[in-house]
Amino acid sequence: MLFRRDLVRIKQKGIHRRVWFKVLDKVERAIVDLAIQCVERVYSVKLEEIIEGIIERLENAFVDDFSELAERIGRPLAKKLSRIASRWGNVSASEWARERAFLKYLTMLHLNTPAVFRVG
Repeated sequence: MLFRRDLVRIKQKGIHRRVWFKVLDKVERAIVDLAIQCVERVYSVKLEEIIEGIIERLENAFVDDFSELAERIGRPLAKKLSRIASRWGNVSASEWARERAFLKYLTMLHLNTPAVFRVG
């Protein structure tokens, strides 16, 4: 069951993450915009299927976008930290740069650090 508030949230998230215009064409954006403007809840099964397909495409773009950021931001940070920890004698540190969870953690840490405090 889709409600207006859900559609507004997914649209805001898509715009905020810069995938709303990249992933969706004019018609798909118009469908979501009209649903937001015209209904409080989507009752039509067909319309709900169409909108769920649009939401799925956006969510896939969110995941792909973050994976790209993890590779671009998290991996270099993980390699650097891994080298430092290895020099200090941590034997398992060489594996850090290959762990997805660690890359995601470092990426989120970097994204949530104010620019004035970032090093490099």
